[in-house]
Amino acid sequence: MKGRLESAVAIAKTEKRSPTELPLPFDYDEQGSEENLTSWSGVPVLLQAFRSLGVPRSVKRNVAIKQRDRGLDEASYVESFVVLNAVGGECLDDFEGLKQDAALQELIGHAIPSPEAARKFLYQFHDETTASPADLQLPLGASFVPEENERLRGLGRVNAETIQELGRRCPDQKIATIDLDATVIESWKREAQPTYQGVSGYQPMLALWAEMNVIVADEFRDGNVAAHTGLLRVAQQAYAALPESVSERMFRGDAACYEQSLLKWLRNPQREHGPEGMIQFAVSARMSESLRERILQQPHSCWKAYRQDSEVECECVDVFGWDPMEERGLDPVRYVGIRIKRRQGELFGDGSEYKYFAVVTNMWKCDARRLLEWHREKAGSIEAAHDVLKNELAGGVLPCGRFGASAAWFRMAVLTYNVITALKRLALPPELLTARPKRLRFLIFNTAGRVIHHARALLCRCVARVGVWRQWRDMKALLPLPA
Repeated sequence: MKGRLESAVAIAKTEKRSPTELPLPFDYDEQGSEENLTSWSGVPVLLQAFRSLGVPRSVKRNVAIKQRDRGLDEASYVESFVVLNAVGGECLDDFEGLKQDAALQELIGHAIPSPEAARKFLYQFHDETTASPADLQLPLGASFVPEENERLRGLGRVNAETIQELGRRCPDQKIATIDLDATVIESWKREAQPTYQGVSGYQPMLALWAEMNVIVADEFRDGNVAAHTGLLRVAQQAYAALPESVSERMFRGDAACYEQSLLKWLRNPQREHGPEGMIQFAVSARMSESLRERILQQPHSCWKAYRQDSEVECECVDVFGWDPMEERGLDPVRYVGIRIKRRQGELFGDGSEYKYFAVVTNMWKCDARRLLEWHREKAGSIEAAHDVLKNELAGGVLPCGRFGASAAWFRMAVLTYNVITALKRLALPPELLTARPKRLRFLIFNTAGRVIHHARALLCRCVARVGVWRQWRDMKALLPLPA
């Protein structure tokens, strides 16, 4: 017994310790480095896409804020906000860290604004003269969407022109499916309004071109604005932003889009303020008593299995002869009923065996099951875009209580989202087409580099994998600047 204990002690004494158990083998040098270093040598790859798409010229045409030539111009400010979003900044104070990076500023060719200068730039998008609920004589707490001022509209035109230029460079994409949905951004600012989720905040509306994964329209809104408010206006902006190469248009929406003016516009081939011809759509229908009664009348033999998982089984059925908004000149519509039951035979919380839903569409030739699967795909498109804007870009942390400034902040996050998509489509390897900003930061944006001057040339020597610099150089070649 004694021998075994002595042997165990000897092994413990000679056992190699993990490096994680040891003190870190360095100390910080107070003098710092005299070399011209940057933590973000990959950011110019993104800015090459920004400039290649003609965004600076578009900003110059559409966003007039500065009254003097001194300091940064409008395009340099907008590009700086794109940089902030790309590297993971989420507040104005994060500009301070970028401003201290002299090497990065040398690589991009202009200074980064200070937090205070960036704040003043944002304030220029807020108009104190914009109508308020009191001006419109609305009751206390009533919701409304204020009209955008010219500077905010100009920033929206910049995004639309960016989409059109991207579409020009991807002419093979002939189909455009617009997914329309709102998202809640929590905020504890005094000006924030209560949302349907019970928290205060804002509820911007987005329209996504699903096939290209770009946001073609956005509208910033207070939290108490109902999701079904003003959808037609946003849809019209979305289709107007599409490039001319698009020949087939589609639309998907949840129950908030089951709104009479929007549905009539989609069903009308001669629609006002929109493209002529058919727009194929599928929208979740609100379950009225009459619709529910019509679904219950369907014979049990007509129901078909739709999908199932570990908890529920879903079935669907065509509900023929039902069109509560039937009007002359509009495309006829079709309702598809859905019923859901628990797999273990359990009842739902209200004691019912089935839950009923419905989708309204003008796509008559599509099989009901395939139609519902296509309609559900919006959860992986528009909802994913909301998640990226709020959690991986700066859209989820609003800078101040000034409505117009927050709207501009959110719109520049949208612009960043679209420029990143353009970079992936036009220059990055195919395997990175679905990469989110967090992954691109790890692979490209947040790469250390040293800026050197050699033979009258400015060079960036990156600390990256072998051959990466060659890939980045090839990316720049794929993103030429406009003539």
